[in-house]
Amino acid sequence: MKIKVASEAVSDRRIVGLFEGEKQKDVPDYFKGKLGQVEVVGQKIVVGLGKREKFDLEAVRTASSAAIKKAREIKAATVSTVIFRGRGLSLCDAAKAIVEGAVLGVYRFAGYAKEKEEPDFAISRLVLVVNDKKDLKSAEKGAELGRIIAEAENHARDLVNEPSNKLTPTAFAKLAERIAKINDLKFTSLDPKAEGLGALLSVAKGSDEPPRLVMLEYRGDPKSKEKIALIGKGITFDSGGISLKPSKKMYEMKCDMAGAAAVLGVMSLLNDLRPKKNVIGVIPLTENMPSGHATKPGDVVTSLSGLTVEIINTDAEGRLILADAVTYAKNLGATKLVDIATLTGGCIVALGDDATGVIGNNQKLIDQIVETGNACGQKMWQLPLYDEFKQSLKSKLADIKNSSETGKAQPSTGAAFIAKFVGDTPWAHLDIAGTAFLDKEHGYLPEGATGVPVRTLIEWLNS
Repeated sequence: MKIKVASEAVSDRRIVGLFEGEKQKDVPDYFKGKLGQVEVVGQKIVVGLGKREKFDLEAVRTASSAAIKKAREIKAATVSTVIFRGRGLSLCDAAKAIVEGAVLGVYRFAGYAKEKEEPDFAISRLVLVVNDKKDLKSAEKGAELGRIIAEAENHARDLVNEPSNKLTPTAFAKLAERIAKINDLKFTSLDPKAEGLGALLSVAKGSDEPPRLVMLEYRGDPKSKEKIALIGKGITFDSGGISLKPSKKMYEMKCDMAGAAAVLGVMSLLNDLRPKKNVIGVIPLTENMPSGHATKPGDVVTSLSGLTVEIINTDAEGRLILADAVTYAKNLGATKLVDIATLTGGCIVALGDDATGVIGNNQKLIDQIVETGNACGQKMWQLPLYDEFKQSLKSKLADIKNSSETGKAQPSTGAAFIAKFVGDTPWAHLDIAGTAFLDKEHGYLPEGATGVPVRTLIEWLNS
């Protein structure tokens, strides 16, 4: 779908918005204007904007998504829209949010079916109409920013939706190399065995697929010693290993690399956005499988940091690969760490699929990420990191256990494990177990992969 900004437009359908409780000529009385409500009236697609006093950028995305999906449903090849504005919303931000909602809203994973019930219909062009030509540049800037961010988030969705036999650790590493080359980023790919990444290697032992650790680097401020590391959990399939998961919905465990997909999506945009920051994307990649070679509960492994880990549960594998990735990032000089991981089912119990759990050791960093996520429609909620959670991981055999034996406070004990390797470096951990993959469509979020938290990280880095 091509995006254009113009002072006037001819199109198959025109999108207009209506606030709740307000009336418009030719719009039926039963149309109440509730957010996301849609009605086709002649050549217009009327979309509800909700209550005027509650209208914000997330409402813009929601309304835009609902309208564009209706346009696709009625097979409108070209669509124009006014730019929905509310009190305090700049034209640039509103245009950006409209495009984000539209591009994210029409997302579909292509899949591999040769026979489909009906061919996919694609809208060829969306035109954002401004009333005054002097507003063109501002709207164009917002629209272009919205397009590239939404397309990066959709690419992350594609990776997460991809079957694990197609997107292996090797295939992911090759894709990362290609993206790095296209975007003029430094790229490194490591063999965990050769580099002493023992925690990562312990997870990979049960699989026939070789593990990798890849790094992409963007230097937006070469004179600065500050370096932000984005670390994405890349378990391309998680069976649980010897601590085998139940078979019900195990097929969804192809999504256990959503953190890695998000990091790759973010890194792919940095040369376009040019933030004055130095950023490295560190992505540990492996499968977690059971076999005669697999790590067993009760084993002790040595991490890249030199710390030893007693394996209590082989299904607590994400924290193991993140531990080595964190150490690697620190060895590269990272001064700030943000890890993104589908880490614990306990986070889904705590926050459902509505919010990402955020835990860390630096309140300023946590506040920045939580505020950014909430502002751009990707809800975040801080969870605690008490000393008691760290105490629950004490081991009699090694420096630390990879899991407590109680099963309590899973998101926080998982973060407490990672904290052991983080040390004093400012750090935030994003548990996206609930928000990365949905059972059903919700607004501009599709069933399956959501692309969370690409938008949050981009907005944070670009601020």
